[in-house]
Amino acid sequence: MKKKSILIPVLLVATVIFAGCTSQLDVVADKSISSFENVINELPIEADSEDSSWILTAPDNSAKFLWSKDFSSTTDYDVKLEFDSQPFINAGLDISKLPEGAINGDKIILGTDLSDEKVTYNGEATPLDSYKKIVEKSRDSIGYHAALDHYGIDLENGNMFEWAKDISANDKDIVFVLNPQMFIDAGVNPQEVEGWVFAKVETMDKDGKKIEVDKFLKPFDLK
Repeated sequence: MKKKSILIPVLLVATVIFAGCTSQLDVVADKSISSFENVINELPIEADSEDSSWILTAPDNSAKFLWSKDFSSTTDYDVKLEFDSQPFINAGLDISKLPEGAINGDKIILGTDLSDEKVTYNGEATPLDSYKKIVEKSRDSIGYHAALDHYGIDLENGNMFEWAKDISANDKDIVFVLNPQMFIDAGVNPQEVEGWVFAKVETMDKDGKKIEVDKFLKPFDLK
């Protein structure tokens, strides 16, 4: 199947709320699981035993998405992005101006807690099992955009990890999404961050109105 090209400026970055229709919510939850399974089958997934998390690494090793096995055991965030700080430093970043905990060695870490609940499994946990727990315990963190067939996990503060519903029909199968304002406030020239696309992205405000916001995007085609 020929892949459709999707312009970055209209890439999904926001959670879409389907009001008043439980069946639609169930469809989003179920389909996000099957599509996430397709994505993790295309990439090496590692276990971080110290942080009780799974690690999905970008094809170029420049960024990672981590999700918790057990919300009660993660050391910092239940879902998070970890990525190289050097491209941002080269573009003017003063790391002393980042929030506490955002820098770990040569990495920047951004994420959020979903719950403090103890998570248990029937048998040994798999990466997909742990994603299912996120859907079960934190359904509101999962978003879907019908026009582009993208799902995403909201990491709060405008940061997300996204993936395509159908990786065989999309040329941006996984996307690391950052809110650039924190970096701009810390001295970064957003046009000069190597490896990240600085773009206007269409999303919805709290009233459901379409707006455009600035984002840093790091997309990858897995097929």
